[in-house]
Amino acid sequence: MSITLNALLKSPWVFHLSSGSCNNCDIEVLDCLTPRFDVERFGIKLAGSIRHADVLLVTGSCNRKSSARIRKIYEDHVPRPCVVVAIGECSLSRGLFIDSYNCPLPLDRIIPVNVYIPGCPPKPEAIIAGVVKLIQRLKASV
Repeated sequence: MSITLNALLKSPWVFHLSSGSCNNCDIEVLDCLTPRFDVERFGIKLAGSIRHADVLLVTGSCNRKSSARIRKIYEDHVPRPCVVVAIGECSLSRGLFIDSYNCPLPLDRIIPVNVYIPGCPPKPEAIIAGVVKLIQRLKASV
């Protein structure tokens, strides 16, 4: 097992990317970091830069401006191996913006997504469970 994959499994650092959200999912992601939910007990830490992250958490509906930037960030700046987690209905299926001219594609048509966490907004328990299940699935595949 490579050192990078081992670090991803033991202590994943996540980068939170808001792609045009209403901030409900963003608040729930930040709520996971509070002492009440204490996501750091799983070794998960919030990274300040995408260049230091193992996991990319994406919230919000991808609009025309953010779609190109998300693709560029994923292709040029994300270290490999990196997994992508789509959080909330907007990033999964564009939510209530599905018929909007400004949100042409869901996230999984822009970059590959490894885990989907549905909800509007999803509860912190669901976000934590999704990331922990992702780690368990990666351990099983190694």
